[in-house]
Amino acid sequence: MSELPSAVAEALTRPWSEAEAFDYCTQLTQHHYENFPVGSWLMPANVQRDVHSLYAFMRTADDFSDEDRKPGDEPERMSWLKTWNRLLDEMLSGEPTHPIFIALKSTVTRHQLPVQWLKELLHAFEMDVTIKRYKTYNDVLDYCRYSANPVGRLILTLFGYRDDALYGLSDAICTGLQLANHWQDVAVDLKKDRIYLPQEDMNRFGVTEDTLPQGIDGPGLHALLSYEVERARQLFNQGKPLPLCVKGRLKWELKLTWNGGWRILEKIENVNFDVFRHRPVLNKWDAPLLLARVLSPR
Repeated sequence: MSELPSAVAEALTRPWSEAEAFDYCTQLTQHHYENFPVGSWLMPANVQRDVHSLYAFMRTADDFSDEDRKPGDEPERMSWLKTWNRLLDEMLSGEPTHPIFIALKSTVTRHQLPVQWLKELLHAFEMDVTIKRYKTYNDVLDYCRYSANPVGRLILTLFGYRDDALYGLSDAICTGLQLANHWQDVAVDLKKDRIYLPQEDMNRFGVTEDTLPQGIDGPGLHALLSYEVERARQLFNQGKPLPLCVKGRLKWELKLTWNGGWRILEKIENVNFDVFRHRPVLNKWDAPLLLARVLSPR
């Protein structure tokens, strides 16, 4: 299919059984690094494969928007995303032939997942292609509403939870996770000519696009990142009750996810907000601390 990158379109050259399609999604999931757990071993096997189908859909679309970006390739990336959107539209009304959509159709149908949340994720990826600056904090939150919040809602619904109050707690955690990712990646994003730091906050702390590459050696960035990290921490605190509102393995998965995001914020502080010289990431040395916190009754 010419409307898709060759590596993705290649999967259309052969037929796939449903089991093979889910295996395809699982392999894709396991070969990508993420800061936070995605369908980890904590998930029951019957739900884990559904998480992998969702992740494969999102990961592929995310790559369309961001992988190996080149100046002037925005129209091609938008074309890929529109094709992905069309395949999503055709998925429920027909018989999909791409393994990701074969698996995704099974997941969406069996769990009655709102396709609108998948549409919102695609909208976020389109925003990644077309928007490189955000004027206000509310603009950043609006992006998170599309890029992050649907993920938590989909996971809750997979486990049978359909409650607006729980969705609200999940939104707070997911937005906090997205912000933590933005603030750890200020330097990474700047190389892509993308700045998620709200322009109104940059102005408030005296940070400009000319001084931003100087990191904390320049004016204001230390105070600005401290301010933004605290905002993210408030969102994590807002969503903290969620794991205690659910049962089974999901409780532990959510506690691990919450603590992973909180730990990233701590590591940003631990490098004195110098994310240009030291990108804070989770590693094997964080595992004992995270395990202890997950097992804590608080």
